[in-house]
Amino acid sequence: MAIGADVFVGAGSWLQVLDAPGIDRSEAVIVIGDGTSISGSCVLSAASSITIGKKVLMARNVYIADHGHAFADPEAAVLDQGIRDVRPVEICDGAWLGQNVFVGSGVRVGRGAVVGANSVVLDDVPEYSVAVGAPARIVRRFAPTSADPEPR
Repeated sequence: MAIGADVFVGAGSWLQVLDAPGIDRSEAVIVIGDGTSISGSCVLSAASSITIGKKVLMARNVYIADHGHAFADPEAAVLDQGIRDVRPVEICDGAWLGQNVFVGSGVRVGRGAVVGANSVVLDDVPEYSVAVGAPARIVRRFAPTSADPEPR
């Protein structure tokens, strides 16, 4: 893991890197940018890559995973079937994820985007837009301001 300066991770949060065959471990699997605030009881679960930009805000109970659980074998417990659909996740600079948001594998939440509480994000969210719902959909777009963090 690589955690930037001035990062807050709230109580009860869980940052985990899973063993996954064939995944290169020469670089950090979870990267959290400077000034990010992760409220309590959040989970970041990575087998490949979760990248959190600078000054990202996460409310309580946010869950981000770059994988799903395999479940195709009805004779085996899900716990014993491993993971599937491993794809990198990126939450870009200045984004805000509301309470109880789930972000699934392969998703990119754009710079300055807002994801409303209780949303399930399975597709990309463009920069400077608002996404809500389960599954999340774009309901608004807005222009960046001069107060937005500098790009990396």
